[in-house]
Amino acid sequence: MKKICYVALAALALSACNSEPKFKVEGQISGADGKMLYLEASALEGVVPLDSVKLKKDGSFSFKQLRPESPEFYRLRVGDKVINFSVDSTETVEIKAPYNNFVTDYTITGSPNCTKIKELSIKQLQLQERVSALDKSMQAQRIGMDVFEDSLTSLLKKYKDDVKMHYIFSAPNTAAAYFALFQKLNGYLIFDPLNSKDDIKCFAAVATSLNNLYPHTDRSKNLYNIVIRGMKNTHTPQQKVIQLPQKAVTETGIIDISLRDMKGNVRKLSDLKGKVVLLDFIIYQSAVSSSHNFKLRDLYKKYASQGLEIYQVSLDADEHFWKTSTDNLPWICVRDASGVDSSIAATYNVKSVPSVFLINRNSELSARTETIKDLEASVKALL
Repeated sequence: MKKICYVALAALALSACNSEPKFKVEGQISGADGKMLYLEASALEGVVPLDSVKLKKDGSFSFKQLRPESPEFYRLRVGDKVINFSVDSTETVEIKAPYNNFVTDYTITGSPNCTKIKELSIKQLQLQERVSALDKSMQAQRIGMDVFEDSLTSLLKKYKDDVKMHYIFSAPNTAAAYFALFQKLNGYLIFDPLNSKDDIKCFAAVATSLNNLYPHTDRSKNLYNIVIRGMKNTHTPQQKVIQLPQKAVTETGIIDISLRDMKGNVRKLSDLKGKVVLLDFIIYQSAVSSSHNFKLRDLYKKYASQGLEIYQVSLDADEHFWKTSTDNLPWICVRDASGVDSSIAATYNVKSVPSVFLINRNSELSARTETIKDLEASVKALL
């Protein structure tokens, strides 16, 4: 009798487990016979494997998983090819895709958010392709760094304006809006929640909506914390006084800068008198920084032996990220902990980053970003 009870309880437990609400992902991947297809969760802590199947000739697949307590993000992956989508509850999402153009030529039904996420994914891929083409042109010296950075700035502004209007502020309570916040270009967030006041507004809009709908979820709390940190980093003190070091200006012809490098040593701009100095204000945690530093590395390699020095001022909010990013750079790297509210950047009238200034051997300001048409030619003229 006791054995029968145990069997009955086990059957009841199994039945209860099977009756838990689930969502379903199904479809077909053509031309992928023998390939492994993976279902993965895009969680806050990273990508989490959920299920997998070896595709047969017809390419059909079907996955079931417990429904999330709030909108969550998932992905189908074949090799290094990924399709992102979201799930709100117990819906059935259908995905059909060819293996060869898995990332771009798929169709997805079952959720309006999934359609929007596909649109965003395609837009991001197109942006990356354009930026990569620009980068190759710059590296091949078909265009100068000034043309590259102007073009990149224009592309980013156009992209962000589009995404803000049509995906974030138009529907901040959707998974697509959340997805848009964390898209990347060159491995860096397109919307910068720690250093850009305008971008923080986007994060705040989504955080407010998400907190109203799902106040107890980890994503809501995490997004709220990001917004709070960003607001603190970019908060301008009410009584901020910009002190111009008049003595330094009189003696050296430039406004001196005295900041610590990653080893804690104080590095003064005025100590570089006798060299041609490229003064650069930058945020390393931005989509443009890697390409910008690639060009600077090329200049430094060519002309450091002739008297060129680079004095690079980071306005990054994240000190650890700055130290990691500058670890292998051969020039002087310092950081202003005031970030985008740097009084030093304000005295140099820095409106955007990266912002470049050229200083001649007499410590006199020679040119700035807006007047430099060909950076390498301008550097050579001063050496």
